[in-house]
Amino acid sequence: MSISKNEFARRRKNLMALMDPNSIAIIPSAREQVRSRDTGYPFRQDSDFYYLSGFVEPDAVLVLLPGRRHGQYVIFCRERDPEMELWHGYRAGPEGVCEKYAADDAFPIGDIDDILPGLLEGRERVYYSMGRSTEFDRQIMDWVNSIRGKAASGAAPPGEFTDLNHMLHELRLYKSAEELRLMRSAAKITANAHRRAMQACRAGMYEYQLEAELQYEFTHSGARFPAYPSIVGGGQNACVMHYLENSDKLRDGDLVLIDAGCELEYYASDVTRTFPVNGRFSAEQRVLYELVLKAQLAAIAAIKPGNHWNQPHDASVWVFTEGLVELGLLKGRVSSLIKREAYRAFYMHRVGHWLGLDVHDVGDYRVGSEWRLLEPGMVMTVEPGLYIPAGNRKVPKQWRGIGIRIEDDVVVTDSGCEVISSGVPKTVAEIEALMAA
Repeated sequence: MSISKNEFARRRKNLMALMDPNSIAIIPSAREQVRSRDTGYPFRQDSDFYYLSGFVEPDAVLVLLPGRRHGQYVIFCRERDPEMELWHGYRAGPEGVCEKYAADDAFPIGDIDDILPGLLEGRERVYYSMGRSTEFDRQIMDWVNSIRGKAASGAAPPGEFTDLNHMLHELRLYKSAEELRLMRSAAKITANAHRRAMQACRAGMYEYQLEAELQYEFTHSGARFPAYPSIVGGGQNACVMHYLENSDKLRDGDLVLIDAGCELEYYASDVTRTFPVNGRFSAEQRVLYELVLKAQLAAIAAIKPGNHWNQPHDASVWVFTEGLVELGLLKGRVSSLIKREAYRAFYMHRVGHWLGLDVHDVGDYRVGSEWRLLEPGMVMTVEPGLYIPAGNRKVPKQWRGIGIRIEDDVVVTDSGCEVISSGVPKTVAEIEALMAA
């Protein structure tokens, strides 16, 4: 399962339709990154570059030229090199890029300084993601200055520069049917991984051993990499939002929070579950867990076309504040406590974020000064949480050291929403039953 050539072509067409007629868009690939000395990190293509091309090699530049007679879609890439390919793997080369990735024209990346200024010359507007790479910003200006240096002989440098991000990221915000199929598959793999971790969990294990269960399921199912470093936090470690050490021993009587998702064909999933190490919730854990679940369900119920982005968050805040008052952890009128954000002592993050090619995917959350309205095809996470660090002396002892978050991936549909990560249990009864099986 992967994105089709027709889909990539449609994306390029949609972007060029938004561009001025006599303009050019320039998108560089990601670069290989050194991990240590002569060892590199696994290469992952830049999401914008991938979205428009499907091409997954480094050292490349994608150029779009709407209305150009000799081809609107051009790629600069590495040439074929049998010796280098023997060591590092196959390269498409300019010919392969045209054949496999449907480029209208392709050139060796080593020729870019000679060719790209000619493509820039006479263009009224240049679109690119300004400020993301100082080095690439400088390269763009070098090409422009080379044209300016020929102005006396009639060369015309580009007139305006426009940030590409807004247009391109608006397109990425709305997921196609092909994208949603991939994201449902990614969510299914992730759900199976969480189920596997729940069933494997035992007191005395280490957090990294549960992480290994997740990674096994991802890889075994064809998702080679996690979408982000997996969080496996037992006990008070669950109160650290981005806990990554995953090195402590899991203790009988504690909860463990797992925030993990796979990446499948570049598309991310992002799921969190919290469950008891020994398979049974204590009374205090159950009370707080069911409050978090209630908040999550209220947030999900608020996801539908016409509601704005912040309504799910507002719904979770109301449920949390009301519940914390009932438990005596907050004191006062619910509306007043919400107004002064008293809940932030326990719930300090927002309820979710966009999801897609990036875990925290692109797309504006506001349009002007207003929260944007939800529309079909948008995908978001819903992840309310309560966190009471062990060192919090303002609350009774029985609540301290408990961190709980529940997160699902949700698609906005024509009539409401679809929870695509529902394959992993999240009620107390479901979790306990699975862990007892």
